[in-house]
Amino acid sequence: MAKRKIRMGMVGGGIGAFIGGVHRIAAALDGQIELVCGAFSSSAEKSKLSGEELFLPADRVYGSYVEMIEAEKQLPEGDRMDFVSIVTPNHVHFGPAKMALENGFHVVSDKPLCFNMEEARELENLVKETGLIFALTHNYTGYPMVKQAKWMIKNGDIGEIRKVVVEYPQGWLSTKLEDTEQKQAAWRTDPKRSGIAGAMGDIGTHAENLAEYMTGLQITELCADLSAFVDGRLLDDDGNVLLRFNNGAKGILHASQIAAGEENDLNIRVYGTKAGLAWKQMEPNTLTVRWLDKPTEIRRTGIGELYPAAVAAARIPGGHPEGYLEAFANIYKNVAMCIQARIAGTEPDEIHTDFPTVEDGVRGMLFIEKVVASSKSEEKWTKI
Repeated sequence: MAKRKIRMGMVGGGIGAFIGGVHRIAAALDGQIELVCGAFSSSAEKSKLSGEELFLPADRVYGSYVEMIEAEKQLPEGDRMDFVSIVTPNHVHFGPAKMALENGFHVVSDKPLCFNMEEARELENLVKETGLIFALTHNYTGYPMVKQAKWMIKNGDIGEIRKVVVEYPQGWLSTKLEDTEQKQAAWRTDPKRSGIAGAMGDIGTHAENLAEYMTGLQITELCADLSAFVDGRLLDDDGNVLLRFNNGAKGILHASQIAAGEENDLNIRVYGTKAGLAWKQMEPNTLTVRWLDKPTEIRRTGIGELYPAAVAAARIPGGHPEGYLEAFANIYKNVAMCIQARIAGTEPDEIHTDFPTVEDGVRGMLFIEKVVASSKSEEKWTKI
């Protein structure tokens, strides 16, 4: 069968949405995916207007995700969408993901996986039953130097991991921004739309996922302290968590959205018996390697000898900045390559299977649940 572009439908991401535009740019970046349809808003009229802005044919712009999935299923393969991209607030992840899987469509979903653990387990079982591809856009896993660090650790280059320190400070919710009807603040601080956690659900899960992805370890126990510093805020805006990993390593995770003056400073340090690694999202082309017995090294995207996964994730020569959109695009590119392989009846290259899955989403939901439970409990440690 001749290769063709992979066809994407989108749920959410209409006029005024931030993350929908990010997903569309990322999906289109490598020329492997095209947007063919969408249900861009809970408002049918707003969805229609969004589709017009994106130059989609009127008959492929739908008033709801239910209408979209039912209509797309009736189209011949090659015309209908191949997968659904879900870019809605947390409480609207589960419905379209479940229906898409039940009707034979692959899924790419924004994080966290869904609203609660019950929904997470149901999606995990559905993915196992259907065998369909499910990718979760923990986009920080897509950076070349994150992949370089992952493979250095996996290859034993820095020895056995002893300590992990991961931080995600932001300052944008230092005031009660949600009272101004700022859209992004409003749903993230609303338990009915965000779930049981605020900062920990929004950005703490990114820190948790990055720590597990990079090290290849799993968090087995945690001790958490969550706070809502802004008066009247219903969900946490700051949290500190002690971690224990399944190899005996210890860790610290902090996530805050009231760290005044901070922008988006996700960063991680991993210490092994031979060396330590440090990576910062705001300077993503650099991985610092601090050796126990030799000078510090600076590894750079696109320069020198790097692991194949890091090379594959870079698009342009060293010295040119690659960042947030490209990292997102690496997830979409890998999903597209895996769908292409399904269409061709072949096995995808191992490098292209490197994206967060429904299992990572379940672990993220477990993390949220246990962090909230630990913070409320008088017990020191909570098992995952």
